[in-house]
Amino acid sequence: MTLQYCGFVAILGEPNAGKSTLVNQIVGSKVSIVTPKVQTTRRRILGIALRGDHQLILMDTPGIFTPNRQMEKAMVKTAYQSGRDADCVVLLIDVAQKKFDGCHEIIKKLGGKPLILALNKVDLIDPIRLLKISADFAQYPQITDTFMISALTGDGVDDLTSHLCKQMPQGPWHYPEDQITDLPMRLWAAEITREQLVLQLRHELPYETYVETEKWEPFDNGSVKVNQAVVVARDAQKPIILGKKGQQIKNISMKARLEMERLLGHPVHLLLFVKVTDDWMNKINIWHEAGIISEG
Repeated sequence: MTLQYCGFVAILGEPNAGKSTLVNQIVGSKVSIVTPKVQTTRRRILGIALRGDHQLILMDTPGIFTPNRQMEKAMVKTAYQSGRDADCVVLLIDVAQKKFDGCHEIIKKLGGKPLILALNKVDLIDPIRLLKISADFAQYPQITDTFMISALTGDGVDDLTSHLCKQMPQGPWHYPEDQITDLPMRLWAAEITREQLVLQLRHELPYETYVETEKWEPFDNGSVKVNQAVVVARDAQKPIILGKKGQQIKNISMKARLEMERLLGHPVHLLLFVKVTDDWMNKINIWHEAGIISEG
C-alpha cells in the first residue's frame, strides 16, 4: 500500500499580500476570490492540492492588520488561530510595499512558531532591494526557509510547493482526490458574486455588503439556477447597488454568472436582488449564519 502524506498549511500575511492568488496557483484552480482591494478574504477558506502521494490543505486566511470593527477583530483572530492550528505556516510578504512594520509584528505575535518566508511579487522590485529585505527578515530564528516567488506568474511557486510537501506528516488524505475546496457550493457561489461587487463598486461600500445564496437548484441538463441576495447595512446603500435603471446590479450579475459558468463548465441562471439588514456588520449571529467568517 502506498504511503500517503497530508497536512494543513496556513498562508498568513497582510491584506493584499497575494495569499488568495498563491492558494489558487498551488491548487491549480480558483478556490479563493481575488481583487486589488484589501480585506477581500473574510473567512478561512481551504484549498486542497495534490502532489503525488501528498495532499496539501492550504488555509487562505484574512489579511492581518490593526482592526477597528468587531468583525475585523474576528477576521484577524481567525488568521492567527489558523497559524496556531497548522502543521506548517507560510508568511507571505508583498516585497513591493514600502514598509514592513506589520510583517514584523505578525512574526512577533506568532511567538516561536516556525515560519516559511515567501517573498512575493519579486518581479516588481530591484534585486538589490529584494536581497536587503530578505536579510532584514533573516534575523528571526523562527524563519526556517525563504522563497522568492511571484504568486501571479507562478515563478518560484513549484519550489515552495515541493518544500511544503516535505513538511507534511504521514497520514491518510482528509479529502477525496477530486475535491479542491471545503466551501459548499452555495458559499462558493456567494463568494464569486461578492468578488464582482468588490471589483465593480468603489469606495467602502463593498465592505458593508455580503452575498447570501438563497436558492441553488440544479437541473437534469447540467445547468443550475441560483438566487442570491446582496445584503446591505442601510437603506441608502440599496440604490447604489442597483444603479441607474438597475444597470449596476445587471452588470454585476452578468459578470458573476459568466465567471460561475467558466469555473463550473455548465450554464448558470443567476438572479440577484438587494435587501437591507440594518447594521449587520455588528451582529455576530449573522456572520456565522451567512458564512461570512468561519470563526471569531
